[in-house]
Amino acid sequence: MPAAPERVSVGFEGGTAGEGPLSWGQLENWSAIVKQGTWLPLGGVKPLPPGTTVDEVAAELRYLMTRYEPMRTLLRFAPDGTPTQVVYGSGEIDLEIVDAGAADPGEAAEKLCDAWRAKQLDFATEWPLRMAIVRQNDELTHMAVLVSHFVTDAAGALTMLTEVAARTETPVEGLPPLAQAHWQASPAGRRHNAAAQRYWDEILRTVPPRRFPPTGNSTKPRYWHGEYTSPALGIAARQWAQSTGLDSSTVLLAAFAGALHNVLGSDPVVIRPMVSNRFRPGLARVVCTLAQAGLLSLPAAAGDFAELLGRARRVTMAAYKYAYFHHGEMQRLMDRYDVELGCYFNDRRGPSRDEPIEPGESAFRWVTAQDAPAFEPLFVHIDDVPGTLRLSVYLDAAHLDPAAAEEVMREMERLSAP
Repeated sequence: MPAAPERVSVGFEGGTAGEGPLSWGQLENWSAIVKQGTWLPLGGVKPLPPGTTVDEVAAELRYLMTRYEPMRTLLRFAPDGTPTQVVYGSGEIDLEIVDAGAADPGEAAEKLCDAWRAKQLDFATEWPLRMAIVRQNDELTHMAVLVSHFVTDAAGALTMLTEVAARTETPVEGLPPLAQAHWQASPAGRRHNAAAQRYWDEILRTVPPRRFPPTGNSTKPRYWHGEYTSPALGIAARQWAQSTGLDSSTVLLAAFAGALHNVLGSDPVVIRPMVSNRFRPGLARVVCTLAQAGLLSLPAAAGDFAELLGRARRVTMAAYKYAYFHHGEMQRLMDRYDVELGCYFNDRRGPSRDEPIEPGESAFRWVTAQDAPAFEPLFVHIDDVPGTLRLSVYLDAAHLDPAAAEEVMREMERLSAP
C-alpha cells in the first residue's frame, strides 16, 4: 500500500480581496459544472528537470495563487443555491509530495490526476487548484497539476502558462472577474444585457420547436464521443479564409451549418457558437473564464458554399456581439420558448490554426460511449492539433443518431471542397 503523501503548506499574499456576484463568464461555467456533476478539471502531468527542488515547485504554486484572482476564490451559497464569489487576499494551500516507490513515476503522477478527476471539489472550502510532485529515490521527477475550468478558459490558460514560464511580475492586465461583475451590474452592463436579450428573443420566436429528426431508436449507451481527422477540411478552410477575408473559424462554422442542413434537413440552422469574448475592452489577457455560447440563425438551403459563407459573414458579427450576457436571465428567457437549442460549435484552436497542413487521409473513430456524464444533443469542437484539423463530436443519442453525426462531420469536408 503506497505511503500517504506528504504535505507542504504554501502561503500566499494576493493583495486584492473582496466578494460579490459571479461574472457572466463564471455563471456560464458554473452552470456547466452543476449540469455535468464535475469540477471540470484541466491540466495533467509535466516532467520536472533534474535537480528540481520542493522550494522551486512551491514558489510556482505561490506565484499562481498570488497573481491570479480566480485561484484564490471560494464560493458561498445562498439557500437557493445562488453562488457568491469570495476572493481572498492571502491564505495557504497544500502541495503534496507523493513517493512513487518502485512504480514508474510518470504513471504514478497520471494515476494521481485520475484520482483527483474522480474526486469532487468543494468550491466552498477548497481552492480550485490541486498540485503535487512525484518523488523517486529522493529525486523529484514529475509535477501533477489540475485546475478547475471555473478558473480559466483556454485563452486565459495560454496567458497563464506564458506568464508562469517567464515569472512575469508586471501588474496583471485587464479586469478580473470581480471587476467584470461590477461593470456588468452597472447601467452600461445592464443595457448590453438587455440588448442581448432582445437579439436572442428575435431568433427564439422564429425557431421551430424541434431541431433534430426523431432517432427512432433507443441507442445505448446514450452519450457518444467521436473524432474526425480531416487534413482536407483544414486546407479548404484556410483557402476559403484567404479568398474571402473571413476567419477560418467562420468558414468552419458555415461548413457545419451547411452539413447540418444537408444531413438533417433543418433550415434555418440554429447554432450556439462558443465565443471567447476576448475582443472586448480590458479582457484580452485576463486569466479567467470568459467564453459564452452565443446564438445564431443561418439560412442554409440553396446556393453554393461561397453564398453560404456570405450569409455566415452577415450573421456571425451580431452573434458574437451578443454572446455576452447574464446566464441566469438569458436562461429564463429561453425557458419561455419550447425550442431545442442544443447544437454547439467551439473552435478551441490556439497557435495550431496558423500552422501548415499537409494533405492526408480523413478518418473518423468513436472514442467512447457512456451513460454519464450528460452531453448536449450535439457539441462539435475544433481541436488544437498541429499539422492537421481534428473535430471532436459529443452527442446525446436520444436526440441524434451516432451515424448521422458522423455523416455531418464528413459532409463538412465534401461541402467545403474548393
